[in-house]
Amino acid sequence: MAGSVDAACELEARARRDRFPVAISKSDEVALVARLKRRDEAAFNELVRLYQGRVFSVVYRLLGDRAEAEDLSQEIFVTVFKRIDSFRGDAKLSTWLYRVATNHAKNRLKYLGRRGAGKKKELDELTDGQASESATLTTSARIARPDELAEGRKLEAFVRVALDALPDEQRQLVVLRDLENLAYEEIQHITGLPAGTVKSRLHRARLAMATHVRKLQKGTLG
Repeated sequence: MAGSVDAACELEARARRDRFPVAISKSDEVALVARLKRRDEAAFNELVRLYQGRVFSVVYRLLGDRAEAEDLSQEIFVTVFKRIDSFRGDAKLSTWLYRVATNHAKNRLKYLGRRGAGKKKELDELTDGQASESATLTTSARIARPDELAEGRKLEAFVRVALDALPDEQRQLVVLRDLENLAYEEIQHITGLPAGTVKSRLHRARLAMATHVRKLQKGTLG
């Protein structure tokens, strides 16, 4: 079990380091897709190597459960390999992959809801590497004191609680835009929502999260 958690932490840490789109040229992407459509096993392994961190990251943030996220991430890549013929190339491969991932996550959330399994809260497992950037990164690159690091971890825990409290549709938008740094155009492709709807829902989600975090900080949340 410890090894499984360590692997999950490494995947999330990798995704946090790679906040911007995976560096793969259009020509390389076309070649990779062609190999995948030929059912090239080496191409599948390359796809997993390129995107496993980001897929795990978005799924974990949507589900709030490491074990479920690990399991679902594997299912997503198998699905992508099976359905690669349906990829038309009208969006980036990574965008299509995000769409498959978020759809799987929504279906898993529905299943977990029917099963009566609440999402696990793993806030006590926050590592130093997952501490809030506001507590560890400064313009002078000063090393934060232990008490400052603790405050950073507490703030990130509050943010996670607030994120988990959002409706599924709003949480998806916050994850894709604010945590995965995707462009609005990509989010439109992934969700199928108009630009105005994406922006309005995201605005409401941010306000709700800010209010929730302030209540947690004041200890007034009942």
